[in-house]
Amino acid sequence: MIKIAIDAMGGDYAPRETIKGVNMAIEMFDDIQLIVFGDEKEIRKYLVENERVSVVNTLQKIDMGVKNAIAEVRNNKETSMVLAFRAVKDGSAQGLVTAGPTQAIIAAAHLYLKRIKGMARVALCPSLPNIGGKERLFLDVGANIDLRSEHIVQFADFASIYAKETMKIEKPLVGLLNIGTEPGKGRELEKEVFELLKNDKNINFYGNVESKEIFQSECDIYVTDGFTGNMVLKTIEGVTKSIGNLLKDEISKSFSNKLGYLLMKNVFVNFKKTMSADEIGGANVLGVQGVVIKAHGSSTAYAFSQAISQARRTVQADVIAKMEKLIDSSGKNE
Repeated sequence: MIKIAIDAMGGDYAPRETIKGVNMAIEMFDDIQLIVFGDEKEIRKYLVENERVSVVNTLQKIDMGVKNAIAEVRNNKETSMVLAFRAVKDGSAQGLVTAGPTQAIIAAAHLYLKRIKGMARVALCPSLPNIGGKERLFLDVGANIDLRSEHIVQFADFASIYAKETMKIEKPLVGLLNIGTEPGKGRELEKEVFELLKNDKNINFYGNVESKEIFQSECDIYVTDGFTGNMVLKTIEGVTKSIGNLLKDEISKSFSNKLGYLLMKNVFVNFKKTMSADEIGGANVLGVQGVVIKAHGSSTAYAFSQAISQARRTVQADVIAKMEKLIDSSGKNE
């Protein structure tokens, strides 16, 4: 049985949507056991009783608008998020899912789980929208603002193992996000990363990829620094939302447009589903000694259930142990 800790109080719509997501996940998978941390009285309003779900009561939580997330994690050890991390640390759970604030999650991951020995940084790694039937990993998207070249290469190593073990891609293709496709493009950082990736025997390196090709190239993984990655990811989210609003406005302008919408309704529905963050579930926090999934702060029940599914899949694949083995065998360290 795979045991996963759940921070029921993290996110904009907690605990309603997180607990409804718990209910959905329990129905989907018969090999998971969920330990839910949060306000038991509120949780019970939405929880469908199941012998594979237990509740640990705590009235403390980390708010989404917390000003000093690191201090909150350090000083308030009975919050639902910290208790979930402690469950992974003490071995009562193999992974956790939370929709809480990103910086608090990164802080708790460092304080309670620690980085994998030899792993110099951690990364936030979501999947991009599945366009053309292809799932792609993208990291780092915000855990680190400044990175050295060797950090990004470690991310590529880790993501390659993750893609191979959880996505069943035999030789994941890694692309370096850059301002041009030719070798020698970019800042000194990208130039150094390019050379290191090219010579890393554990990585199937494609080369540089411009952001305009992010949904078109054959790559399975894109790597970059956290500042660039976060900007690109939020641009994708913003453009998608703007296109949706534009289509709504155009459809409402005339009868013929409304008729056209009815004729193409399935196309619009599929577009919305493909680009929805709900389908992605969450971002893996790669690099720490435990499976951590950061669900979107505004997760719906379905999105949160997908994040639980992601945690289950990552635990099953034993990704962390395989990354530890790679670091040991390669002699890579901080």
